[in-house]
Amino acid sequence: MNEISGPMYYNGVYHEFYQYNPDGAFDPNDSLMNMVWGHSVSTDLINWIGLEPAIKPDIPSDICGCWTGSATILFGVQPVIIYTGLIDRKANQVQNIALPKNRSDPYLREWAKVGSNPVIQHVIPGLNSSHFRDPTTGWIGPDGLWRIAVGAEVNGIGTALLYKSEDFMSWTRIERPLYSNNALNMWECLDFFAVVPGSNNGLDMSSEIPSGAKHVLKVSINSCDMYIVGVYDLKRDEFVPDTVQDDNRLWTRIDYGTFYASKSFFDSKHGRRVIWAWSNETDSYSDDIAKGWAGIHSIPRTIWLDGDGKQLIQWPVEEIESLRINEINHQGLELKKGDLFEIKGIDTLQADVEIDFEPTSIDDAETFDPSWLFDPRKQCREADASVHGGIGPFGLVILASDNMEEHTAVHFRVYKSEQKYIILMCSDLRRSSLRPGLYTPAYGGFFEFDLENEKRISLRTLIDRSAVESFGSGGRICITARVYPVALVDDDGAHMYAFNNGSTTVRVPQLRAWSMKRAQVNVMKGGSVI
Repeated sequence: MNEISGPMYYNGVYHEFYQYNPDGAFDPNDSLMNMVWGHSVSTDLINWIGLEPAIKPDIPSDICGCWTGSATILFGVQPVIIYTGLIDRKANQVQNIALPKNRSDPYLREWAKVGSNPVIQHVIPGLNSSHFRDPTTGWIGPDGLWRIAVGAEVNGIGTALLYKSEDFMSWTRIERPLYSNNALNMWECLDFFAVVPGSNNGLDMSSEIPSGAKHVLKVSINSCDMYIVGVYDLKRDEFVPDTVQDDNRLWTRIDYGTFYASKSFFDSKHGRRVIWAWSNETDSYSDDIAKGWAGIHSIPRTIWLDGDGKQLIQWPVEEIESLRINEINHQGLELKKGDLFEIKGIDTLQADVEIDFEPTSIDDAETFDPSWLFDPRKQCREADASVHGGIGPFGLVILASDNMEEHTAVHFRVYKSEQKYIILMCSDLRRSSLRPGLYTPAYGGFFEFDLENEKRISLRTLIDRSAVESFGSGGRICITARVYPVALVDDDGAHMYAFNNGSTTVRVPQLRAWSMKRAQVNVMKGGSVI
């Protein structure tokens, strides 16, 4: 399984569709054949029932694969899926629509493709027809017409093409794109949504957007999910970024780890926007075949815009806390240079850890070099957890073997620029496993932090065996990682520590951790397990 497609909440049920290969634990895109839409349902975003695939390649406009798309609920009543179909082995792409056969079925098990497919053709001047995919969720403009964006490469430039429709079935392309930028040559898995700065309430794109709202355009490219914050010019039907970065290395990321093709939706049950993504395996192809599966989806997150209007904030949905058991709690810890504090009493292979760090002084922050912004991973490699610093590194060591030959370090290091503090957060996998053939990078990203006033730097890390999702500074920065230590294979457990390796002593006012029960994921219900 890989990319998430068309998440939605409808009549009391959450639906997650996703790219799925029914033939085995490998990527069928090498042959461009038989990619289907897997389908799972839930009432809480945590426990899922697996259903039969919703869409399979069986018409001329998707005969070589049903690729990613989105779901839109028209006027709160009619769910519609719009998705990319591959029409030949050259990967030429068009857009198709499917509707539920029976809206009274709470699980919407069966879907029917409309007879007018493809509803959007690939006949556009300058279009690379093999780079024309992943239509967004629809939204209504002030003229009452529906709109969607489709990712494309036009004349070698990454473009979000804009389409309008009265009925969501017949589409007309607007000559001017929603947005384009020559920093990248292809955008896939687009997401476009509205947010209000400082409010964690979500907005329904098919409803009136309040004054003062911003819009976010998210693109997936080069194994990264990046986003731009700006305004949606209703008169010109254009997205206008607040800041234009010509170098895509400086674009802000949704997540700085293995987190790709994210998709968000408005959760009308809780009035929030929820996002999650595909986290691919970083072990070997033979490992995937042996274990019989490949690819997972991250824990769903609530997403909103920070009060400064610049930074998206993400936090695991509150429902994940229903899995917590066996809480441990430590207060008033103090970590001096070289200290390790072992966190005991929980299942370290399935855990939720929340910890606050408070440096006792801000005078020893090292000088920040702006060139590091172009390659945070390099800085995480060169200034890793073993390298002494002024303020930091401090953080967590997780999934550690008895002799520390295997361990993963999630940590912070504080720098001082001319006018502000910059924090580097790393998730370093280079010593995560003794097994050969793994991809074990040091992930990392920078974020600004008002250390003088906020003082405490928080870290939350969710560990689900091979999946490690970390949220720094209340969700200002997120890093998802996949690790495969021998401890997971032998099921012998592992150690977990809070640590400090900087010259400045760091207080830990609060450390809370829980073992996590196993969720029920894709259990049998009226069909085979997916």
